[in-house]
Amino acid sequence: MKEDVSKKLLTPNDVAELLLVSPTTVRFWAHKGALKALTTPGGHRRFNYEDVEAFANSRGMDLQRDSDKTRILIVDDEEVLGEFLVEFFKSVEGVETEVANYSFEAGLKYKSFKPQIVLLDIMMPGLNGFQVCKMMKADPLSKDVRIIAMTGYPSNENVEKILSAGAEACLQKPIDTTQLLDLLDLKLKQPPNVASA
Repeated sequence: MKEDVSKKLLTPNDVAELLLVSPTTVRFWAHKGALKALTTPGGHRRFNYEDVEAFANSRGMDLQRDSDKTRILIVDDEEVLGEFLVEFFKSVEGVETEVANYSFEAGLKYKSFKPQIVLLDIMMPGLNGFQVCKMMKADPLSKDVRIIAMTGYPSNENVEKILSAGAEACLQKPIDTTQLLDLLDLKLKQPPNVASA
């Protein structure tokens, strides 16, 4: 959102973008009376920014109006791959990354970083990627996060299992970065134009 959202009535889509949830979740909160809403003569819900801010504060949620960057959480116990992806995403436009090397750390990073996309290894010690994916998709606060699975064991069984758990896609390691960019609809930064003398 480029305009100043604090000075206008917000639609459910505006609020969903601010809170990183789906518009359906916003409508549910409004229907239950948890989030104060106004109703237009045409029957549409609209929200005051101050009411959304108060609601977010009461639930410990952060508003996203200050960041246009895509936040990607990389969850993989292979530290080398995590470091490679962090370096790779530095060359991509408008991306911010965090890395977690095991599932417990991923939960903590998820709460503080609030990613829109999770790159998730499916074979991790402890809580594996299948379990993490199911848990995220079952939680109303994280069910709309895009989950892209990664595996060095891309058997038909593993791929079908992670997709049925809610992942959008399953990429084979080593990661094809061109395929990853296409999937995420992201672009590499353009090199600066060198002005001729």
